[in-house]
Amino acid sequence: MKKILVTGGVGYIGSHTLVDLIENGFDVISVDNNSRSNPRILEGVEKITGKKVKNYKVDLCNYDDTQAIFQENDDIVGIIHFAAYKAVGESVEQPLMYFENNMVSLINLLKCVKEFEISYFVFSSSCTVYGNPDVIPVTESTPLKHAESPYGLTKQMGEQIITEFSKANPTQCILLRYFNPVGAHPSILIGELPIGRPANLVPAITQTAIGKLPQMKVFGDDYPTRDGSCLRDYIHVSDIAHAHTLAVQFLIDSKTNKRCEIFNLGSGNGVTVLEAIKSFEKVSGVKLNYAIGPRRGGDVIAIYANNSFAVKQLGWDLKYTLDDMMDTAWKWEVKLKEDEKLYKVQNSELN
Repeated sequence: MKKILVTGGVGYIGSHTLVDLIENGFDVISVDNNSRSNPRILEGVEKITGKKVKNYKVDLCNYDDTQAIFQENDDIVGIIHFAAYKAVGESVEQPLMYFENNMVSLINLLKCVKEFEISYFVFSSSCTVYGNPDVIPVTESTPLKHAESPYGLTKQMGEQIITEFSKANPTQCILLRYFNPVGAHPSILIGELPIGRPANLVPAITQTAIGKLPQMKVFGDDYPTRDGSCLRDYIHVSDIAHAHTLAVQFLIDSKTNKRCEIFNLGSGNGVTVLEAIKSFEKVSGVKLNYAIGPRRGGDVIAIYANNSFAVKQLGWDLKYTLDDMMDTAWKWEVKLKEDEKLYKVQNSELN
């Protein structure tokens, strides 16, 4: 079995990708310092797959500790790099923290890629690199606009660093620009577990619905969209996870001669915040307590993907609908309330 290192493997998308990689015959290890994740998530991964995943509790900003992982695992053939801070609002408030963490960790990792001659590198990028695009849906060739947040800028910079690195080194790279992952694994054994107050829409919805938060705020209803709220492309986290496995296999099978490929990972459909709320209310039977607030700094008005390139090149088949996303997210939130240990860790910083 080929060994893949997943950085941020205890995080939301990382943990689902561990599951998908294992189910598709890969050997995996994780590195995650748990600054934004809960180590108990790996218990869910083990229950789903029947395999215990080793996690290195290492800060990738520490080069020596990062290098030691590769010295101990000389059979790593590829890396999927998720580990990064990712909250748009927080990045606006603390830009230096984002630049330092996201850039230094990437550079340290690429130094190890070069030193240990790692063949494949897949980068967790984001639709934020497109800024406020002139035309939607966006394709991989859509010109990048000014990033609307320091978080988005770190993704643009990360892509540039990897692109230049791939020109000077034999490692083949893929940049996966994904949109808004939501939902939970259909087993409801793993899902999104934000530490503190959630920055993303769906956990804010589910935490409000279950009573952890008193009310949810919709940031703006005066945007030039069909109902005035921001328009996004929501995609089930398990569909996103599978695309990462397909990306690694795509490189292993030598299906491209490019040094660095780019794929959009989205559903291809635009959904407004208010439409997402309606879908949740339908599948859960819960009336959501929300209020309209002012616009939030760093938010893009509207963006969704043209995903045809990924579907065709990777053989990517999306399985889950918006209602599926909301249904699994709600079932995961209910499970969290039943699991007091997870609930207490998650809820400890809400107030």
